[in-house]
Amino acid sequence: MLTYPGHTIGIVVVDHGSRRTAANDMLNDVVVLFKKVSGCPIVEVAHMELAEPSIGQAFHCCVEQGATFVVVHPYFLSPGRHSTCDIPNLTAEAAAAHPGVKFHVTQPLGLDEKIAQLMMQRVQHCLENNFACGTCKHTECCGRLQHCQAKAGVATT
Repeated sequence: MLTYPGHTIGIVVVDHGSRRTAANDMLNDVVVLFKKVSGCPIVEVAHMELAEPSIGQAFHCCVEQGATFVVVHPYFLSPGRHSTCDIPNLTAEAAAAHPGVKFHVTQPLGLDEKIAQLMMQRVQHCLENNFACGTCKHTECCGRLQHCQAKAGVATT
């Protein structure tokens, strides 16, 4: 379980947010898995923009559950403007409504051998299943190369 001396920890996992419900729903699944693996009882989903809950709503939800220290994790790969400026600023705004509650914004996932290993596993799985296993349910074109090419306007003769 994640602990920090003298505090009850709340975690907010934040992504960009999307107009596509399926993309936002995937973060819910990530948070359920993170909660199970970490043992942390206070873990909330947030979207930086385009969908709810917002960072402010998720932060507030953590505090309502008893969090005295909220750790916000950008579920991003690279340290771009959103993870280095926008998310910290939105988190500071959320924290301002909760005097006495401390917060920290982590770095994004970034460069990590575990991510490279996961990428390798994903590619290997596709190769072993001739790109037609149906695992890539969040992709419109997995296993349907001609469909993808036609959609992109590429000749499929």
